Amino acid sequence: MTDTAHPISETPATGKTALDINDILRILPHRYPLLLIDRVLDLTRKQRIVAIKNVTFNEPFFLGHFPGIPIMPGVLIVEALAQAGGALLLTEVEDRTNKLMVFTGIERAKFRRPVVPGDQLRLEVEAKAWRETARMIAVRMEGIAYVGEKRVAEATVTCQLIDSSRGRVPVEGTAPSSGSEER
Repeated sequence: MTDTAHPISETPATGKTALDINDILRILPHRYPLLLIDRVLDLTRKQRIVAIKNVTFNEPFFLGHFPGIPIMPGVLIVEALAQAGGALLLTEVEDRTNKLMVFTGIERAKFRRPVVPGDQLRLEVEAKAWRETARMIAVRMEGIAYVGEKRVAEATVTCQLIDSSRGRVPVEGTAPSSGSEER
């Protein structure tokens, strides 16, 4: 059965401005427990994205961060900002099957308030520099995370779209792909 209600190839062409979890799963390679955006509220191509992450007590990181005082790790808030930015970037790529967005830098990260179970993070990410060639896309984005109207974190992230075969690790029991053998 094919999904004709939300073909992801339409996202860039139609200018769709909101994405549900099914759309996000077609765009981002992340899965549980590291998928950190639940919905895209607004998307302006190559410019800006607003997404949300519902923070629940069931998040696996709360088991150890911290027992009895659950606080979302700041690095995961930055990751959520980057994933929102990744959704912005990857909607511009028609064939994402062999592509992966990777961090190339994190600057000016600040954490202003703790994020706890029951909070809803609003992730606002704006593209500040967008460089595209025939072989790659690189983007510098500024992101701010809010809970309600309160700013809880912010960071500038840079990322690049790479061919995912570059970082592939052979799975046990499979033959390595050409070029990845030990020398």
